[in-house]
Amino acid sequence: MKFYLTCILILLINLSAFSQQVTVNGKVTDENNKPIPFASIYIKNTTKGTSANSEGEYILQLTPGTYNVQYKAVGYKQESREVELKTSKTLNVSLKTEAYLLNAVVIRAGGEDPAYAIIRKAIKKRKAHLKEVNAYTCTVYIKGLQKMLDAPKKFMGFDVQKATREAGLDSNRRGIIYLSESQSKYSFQQPDNVHEEMISSKVSGSNKAFSYNRASDVKVDFYENIQNWEGLSNRPVISPIADNALFYYNYKWMGESIENGETVDKIKVTPKRLYDACFQGYIYILENDWRIYGLDLFITKKQNINFVDTLKFSEQFFPVSPKVWMPSSVKFEFTAGLLGFKIGGYYISVYKDYDLNPTFTKKEFNEVLLIKPGVNKKDSVFWENERPIPLTDEEKTDYQKKAILAKKRESKPYLDSLDKVNNKFSPGEFLLGGYHYRNRYEHEYYNFDPLLTAIKFNTVQGFAINYGASFSKRIDSINNRYLIITAKAGYGFSDHRFTGTINTSIPVGSFTLGINGGSEITDLNNTQPISSFLNSMYSLFERENYEKLYQKQYVSASLHKRIIGGWQATASAEYADRKWLPNASSYSFYNPGNKDYTSNNPLLPNQDVPLFPENQSFKVTIRTTYDFSDKYETYPDGRHYLPSDYPTIGLTYTKGIKNLLGSDVDYDLLSADISKSNISMGVFGKTSFYVGAGKFLNSNSIFYPDYKQFSGNQILFSNGGINTFLLLNYYTFSTYTEYVEAHLEHNFSGFILNKIPLIRKLKLQEIVDVNYLSTPTLKNYTELGFGLQYLNFRIMYGTSFNSGSNTNSAIRLGISF
Repeated sequence: MKFYLTCILILLINLSAFSQQVTVNGKVTDENNKPIPFASIYIKNTTKGTSANSEGEYILQLTPGTYNVQYKAVGYKQESREVELKTSKTLNVSLKTEAYLLNAVVIRAGGEDPAYAIIRKAIKKRKAHLKEVNAYTCTVYIKGLQKMLDAPKKFMGFDVQKATREAGLDSNRRGIIYLSESQSKYSFQQPDNVHEEMISSKVSGSNKAFSYNRASDVKVDFYENIQNWEGLSNRPVISPIADNALFYYNYKWMGESIENGETVDKIKVTPKRLYDACFQGYIYILENDWRIYGLDLFITKKQNINFVDTLKFSEQFFPVSPKVWMPSSVKFEFTAGLLGFKIGGYYISVYKDYDLNPTFTKKEFNEVLLIKPGVNKKDSVFWENERPIPLTDEEKTDYQKKAILAKKRESKPYLDSLDKVNNKFSPGEFLLGGYHYRNRYEHEYYNFDPLLTAIKFNTVQGFAINYGASFSKRIDSINNRYLIITAKAGYGFSDHRFTGTINTSIPVGSFTLGINGGSEITDLNNTQPISSFLNSMYSLFERENYEKLYQKQYVSASLHKRIIGGWQATASAEYADRKWLPNASSYSFYNPGNKDYTSNNPLLPNQDVPLFPENQSFKVTIRTTYDFSDKYETYPDGRHYLPSDYPTIGLTYTKGIKNLLGSDVDYDLLSADISKSNISMGVFGKTSFYVGAGKFLNSNSIFYPDYKQFSGNQILFSNGGINTFLLLNYYTFSTYTEYVEAHLEHNFSGFILNKIPLIRKLKLQEIVDVNYLSTPTLKNYTELGFGLQYLNFRIMYGTSFNSGSNTNSAIRLGISF
């Protein structure tokens, strides 16, 4: 009985508090009665606040009482209103354009602009403001909106008009294509620990999706020297108050104003060199404290940003204690256009309820993000009470219209009808893109490879087909895990051999079980350094058969598990019957220079003799890796671990066991490696590296497929990857003794070429590669590579040295991911 009375009491208290909620709402305009979008509204001496919407409308939920409401927008004079709230009240406010007085300072001809003295003081205080808050929590509301501003009716045969109509856009192909809101509790602790719990999420047009909005994604701190906006800009963008900002920026003092008895300086910032990765616009500095009062900045294509034409950024701060100012709102606005499509939009975040003295548990920051099931199920009543930025009429209409579409789209009849249309078989698509059969409602997917990609040519099989298909089905909806079965079947028209393999991946508790087997014609180099397609082209058109093959009939099993945090382990066992194969075809479309194909023995290319006798192998491999990170994100479908800021170390042990199941092999290989990609070097780009070393502790009985292989390259096209060589022979330098290899790549991200007129517009990135290999038969082999990259495409010039003598030079083309 006591329990029920307690529940009723809590309910009555909550109902009482809810019933006492009142609102102050209205519109913020300028002197000409035009709305001021996204003005900040907050209660003086508190951390409660909100932001106006794009039409200047605002709403603030409060309990009855007397408040001093502050209205603030960058470029306008702050206003305050004393309000006594007993019932809800409408309060419209007009802000005057801020008059920044210039008569306080006399600027002599040839003298330094007073802005520089102010900026120097702000730079001097930068580190102090960066570190002044050791930890805090707050509530963050984020709204994201993207609109189609223009689009062609058709694009490369695709019916854009139909697609946009189905997406809820108007007949002119204009309207909202993405609208979402989220609310999170955000926690921070120096130097870079964050934890975010999403409290609510709403996505227009979907009842199941979760908002892409993340407080950590929109968090920007201009007290940091640089802003790393990966993807948007190849180079980090320099803060106007970075330690070296005076090298990058010009400053002009625009005047001062008085806000709440404190002096605010308005300073115009422009890049010294127009194409440097710098902002343009205005920064507002609060005197005495020399802290940032507000920002109104933008970058354009001239700064070589990707995907968007212009990105505008504004941030406003407010005092949360007598000596601490924190962001009240952050806004990104963007426009972009490509191939007749034009989009625009914004993301705005509103911060409130700061706590500067929180208490955290020791492991709280291991979990970077938490999204529990049900956060996207909040009803309209919840959002009406919790949404700090009122919806515009357009946004209300979008939610209403797309709610009907969402209900329809998530129904079984609709999904079945969609699958029926998409599952239609097309011979043309099957040849080039394959065939894909989906049952979305049951989460079953069948995929059949493109027929043309299954056809290949090599000198061992002649023309051959190796056709594949796969099946996947979600069997663990909580952790979003799938049963996956992949099968391939092949036939060589010259050697008349049939092949076939089946590979499976099965979730078993916290493990992933792999069971594989069959017969295949596969590369002697287990790193698969050259694709079958490229080998086919070189063979048929150049009479160069780089790929060397053997037959493997095998069965294997593997078990993978994340032990804890960044520690993972895999154990596998394989039994195989292995046979070297001779060439079976000498066909080619052309025979330039009347050349003969080399034999399938890479060590004796002019002699058609077996590389190794037929043998049986049973081997066991154990590999473990650790990346020094235990940070993860938790979604309704399970836990997802995040990449570490530290290198990943790996340890591998392979044991070839003789006599077991008739096995002929007897060897032990122990190897270790350490690697890390995209290590930020600030304005100088980013670095990646891989170092590996290994030793055969015993090689009593070993065959070429058991050797340590290296990812070499002998053709124009490079297969990419950090642990690959530009010029190394595919097979010659494999070893059964010991080795050390090292790879270092630095991407200058346009640091050099961006300074050259015209070339800077190409957005090229400079690449430098160094590769090293040492074995008992190949001592101190070194490659140097220099090249350029655009997006993911690159061209490299490489040269190699072996103990001081130049051995090879060539150009390489590739794709890097």
